[in-house]
This record gives sequence, structure tokens and C-alpha cells, in this order.
Amino acid sequence: MSNHVSVNATVAAPTAPAGVAASQQTAGAGPAPAAQAKLQLNASIVQASLTVSIGAQDDPLALLLKSALTGINEALRGQFGDNAIQNAMAQDNTPEGTAGRIVSLSTAFYGAYQKQHAGEDPQQMLSNFMATIKGGMEQGFKEARDILTGLNVLNGDIASNVDKTYELVQKGYADFEAAQRKAASAASSATPAPATSDSATPATPAPATRATVAVTPTASVSAQASVVAAQAAGANT
Repeated sequence: MSNHVSVNATVAAPTAPAGVAASQQTAGAGPAPAAQAKLQLNASIVQASLTVSIGAQDDPLALLLKSALTGINEALRGQFGDNAIQNAMAQDNTPEGTAGRIVSLSTAFYGAYQKQHAGEDPQQMLSNFMATIKGGMEQGFKEARDILTGLNVLNGDIASNVDKTYELVQKGYADFEAAQRKAASAASSATPAPATSDSATPATPAPATRATVAVTPTASVSAQASVVAAQAAGANT
């Protein structure tokens, strides 16, 4: 028997926090862009949580994906602007599919991150990047779990799928980091050592080389002299 519960509720517009409301009254204008974006984000998450169909196991993972990518967006905003990652909701929402998209969409920014931090130690730069996207992912998972807990549905298969998705994301990040560190080490080993002042000075040809070159004409002259001497000896005989 299907245990399908569909939540359909009319959501009132979210009330701005006291600090934001006070600043709005003082300014006599609309909320600041950052505050407005945060309010819209909260409203979007709440709306998604209240319209999700709990009976379908994929729907909570769709919410999880939205929340996780939103968290990563927040973490990357400082360097890549708003909506760095465009959420792709209408796709495979299994734990494997959800984790795969979280990993691929977030790690895809590493190339741009490298360009923005050119000149830094590659290993430390990778550590900083992984800390950034992991922090966003952790925040997203926390928010999704809080929402599902508030709906009293974070149990059974739903809880198992959320946990499995989290584990797969962690593994995906670990595999990505290991591959990048291996590539960085290989590139470092292949890079020639910078020239020193001694090595920069053109080397003087070794004496042995000059001697070898000089021997050739000398030997030729000696051979010719031997032939002449032999001819002269024959003539005197």
C-alpha cells in the first residue's frame, strides 16, 4: 500500500528578519540586493518543501539537490557572482544521479578558480577550492535535512537515500581531489628546474673535444709523410 502524502499549502510571503526590516524602514526603499536575494532563496526553499510530493522517493532528493547546489552557489558567489551553478532539476534524482550532478557542477569551476589564483601553490590552491565547495555542500545538505525533518519525513528510505547521496558526494570530491593532486605532482616533476647563474653561462667546450678535432688533420699529415718516406726509400734502393 502506497504511503503517499502530498503537501499542498499556501505559503505566505516570508517575513524579513528584524535587522533587515529595520534597515528597510530606515532606508525608506526596498531591501538591499543581498537581503532580497536571501529572502527569495528562503522563500524558494520553503515553497519547494511545502509542494514536494512525499510519496515519491525522488522528490526529497530533488529538494536535496536544489538545496545543496544553492549552498555551493552561496560559497562561490564571492568569486563567480550570483547563480554560479544553474540548478538542473528535471533529471535523474536517484542518489547516484543527484550526487553526480552536485560533484560535476561544482568541480567544473576549478579551471576558472585556477586562473583567478594563478601563481599560488597548486596543492594549497586545490585545498582552498575543495574547502570552499565542500563548505557550500555541507550547508546545503544541512538545510535540506532540516526541511525534511520539519516535514517529519526524514526517515526510512528517504533518510537512507539522503545519507547515500551524501556519501557519494564525499567520494566524488575525494576522487576529484586525488586526481588533481596526482596531475599537479606529475606536472611539477616534468617542469625543468629553473636555470641558475652558473648554468645560464654558455659552457666552454671541453678540452677533450678540441683535442679530438685536432687529431684528425695531424693524423692525415703523418700518413702522407709516411707514404712520401716510403716512396723515397724505394727510389734509393
